[in-house]
Amino acid sequence: MRTTRIVEMLEVTEAAALAAGRWMGKGEKNLADNAAVEAMRQAFDMLDISGEIVIGEGERDEAPMLFIGEKVGRGGEEIDIAVDPLEGTNLTAYGQPNSLAVLAFGPKGTLLNAPDTYMMKVATGPSAAGAIHVDATPTENVRAVAKALDREPEEIVVCILDRERHAGMIEEVRRSGARIRLISDGDVFGAVATAIEGTGIHLYMGIGGAPEGVLAAAAMKCIGGQFMGRFAFRNDSERERASVMSKCDIDGVLDMECLVRTDDAAFIATGVTDGELLRGVKYFGGGSRTHSVAMDGKTGTVRFIETVYQTGPERIWVRKD
Repeated sequence: MRTTRIVEMLEVTEAAALAAGRWMGKGEKNLADNAAVEAMRQAFDMLDISGEIVIGEGERDEAPMLFIGEKVGRGGEEIDIAVDPLEGTNLTAYGQPNSLAVLAFGPKGTLLNAPDTYMMKVATGPSAAGAIHVDATPTENVRAVAKALDREPEEIVVCILDRERHAGMIEEVRRSGARIRLISDGDVFGAVATAIEGTGIHLYMGIGGAPEGVLAAAAMKCIGGQFMGRFAFRNDSERERASVMSKCDIDGVLDMECLVRTDDAAFIATGVTDGELLRGVKYFGGGSRTHSVAMDGKTGTVRFIETVYQTGPERIWVRKD
């Protein structure tokens, strides 16, 4: 039953990626996002679940579908669902790497209902889990990860969103000796990449969206990494919404046990554009091909999955690299 549910959810992210991928490189981020949202919502309608969107496209008055609190599915198992139908809308619009269709799910009442505000975040992979802290300085976190990995700070790569608010952090990380991978968008990828061998990223830090923080925490809970956050409210309205929505101390440290209150969560992502973690959607004359990752916290498994959708006689090809 568990494997069946993950395959069903995989088809949801694949639907979103296939729809968004048609807009790759066309400079239309809103149309790409709309396509992903509509496709994901339609895919949910096919599932025998009683799902509630706890992380979505915004409040009811801001988003026509996949909004926070929306019920999805045809009825069945009660679950919480966190979604980002197109993580990295600009990345898709301008043909840049690491755009993803993402979701996480868990038993009802287990995923933090985070408001649309900012969150200070820090994340690292399993080998350095427990070494970092959101309240530590960038230098302290770099040194802690380096020590945990038995490396020098100069061998550590830190992923940071390229934003003006991070100027001081970027400068300090460089002074620490670490190298930096700046990304223009997509901080779910940035956090999760620290736990995937081959991405070359060891530490993620910076301020990004709180909803994306819950998605990243779900992935890290599944894979054994560490994620930690702290709300960074921009105004009293955001603080008030958080006090109503959140079951955590809104002024305290948001660890994985607060953000994802279960070991039975799952995280699924499908690539829209090519990247270090996943390859993007490929279309051919007889169909299309997707590349996804499915992380299951219950079994501790991480599966990379290729799916071919055939609409014609095109033969299936196999990658040799």
